[in-house]
Amino acid sequence: MKPVVLLVGRLPQVIGTVAQQLQHLPIEWLGAHDQAEVIHQLETEPRISCVVMGAGLDDSIRGALIGVIANRRPDVPIHLKDRKSGPEGLVPFVERVVQPMVLDQLQPG
Repeated sequence: MKPVVLLVGRLPQVIGTVAQQLQHLPIEWLGAHDQAEVIHQLETEPRISCVVMGAGLDDSIRGALIGVIANRRPDVPIHLKDRKSGPEGLVPFVERVVQPMVLDQLQPG
């Protein structure tokens, strides 16, 4: 079974583009763009392995989302992308975050 990663970002098309660019990885991608969507995804998908949050969200929104995620799913790691690398840094960042999950999928047993 594929691990599930929740991508959280300001723009729906960016999250969709990231998932398309990384479709070669054995990951199931979910997206969310606001607090209501994050809550919905967390409540309806128990297999979420981690959350990756883009840098386009305002710090106050990021902080609130971290609180929501940590409160509802304290078992799920949250990865925050830096702002310095810009939008073009999102795909490489996500790849680095999910690489251990991909390697775990390749392990026998």
